[in-house]
Amino acid sequence: MELANIETLLEAYFEGNTTLNEEATLRKYFTGNEVAPHLVVYQPLFVGLERAGEEVSKQEVVLPQASFQLNKWWYGIAAMLVVGVTVGSFMFSQPQLTQEEKEAVAAFEKAKETMLLLSENLNKGTSSIAHLNEFSKGTSTISHIDQFTNSKNKILK
Repeated sequence: MELANIETLLEAYFEGNTTLNEEATLRKYFTGNEVAPHLVVYQPLFVGLERAGEEVSKQEVVLPQASFQLNKWWYGIAAMLVVGVTVGSFMFSQPQLTQEEKEAVAAFEKAKETMLLLSENLNKGTSSIAHLNEFSKGTSTISHIDQFTNSKNKILK
């Protein structure tokens, strides 16, 4: 067996890039008697893998019964029933308004609309009156000037 080929396969083996045939070649090389001295450290690994492949378990394996899978279906059905009952009870428990209550709600909505309209109109009127405040400031300044002029004239006379 070519030593360079074995070293390449060994490197590929530790990277996880070997095929089953290549791994069999490595096991055959390392279980034989002619192993290169610098590769002897890997011999126990492949000898142990060879022996582990020959082991047979005598323990009986018990697989779960199909009824276990049936229980999962029952849990799903029970969960769907709980969700259905919850949604149904919510839908049917909504309070129903009497005709008188419906009329009262409609009257309230109409009154609210009227109040909003009144508020908008009052705000428009208030904004147009705001300019009168500027006019009163100007007239008060003029009246102060007139008072000053009148008092000056009285002193001069």
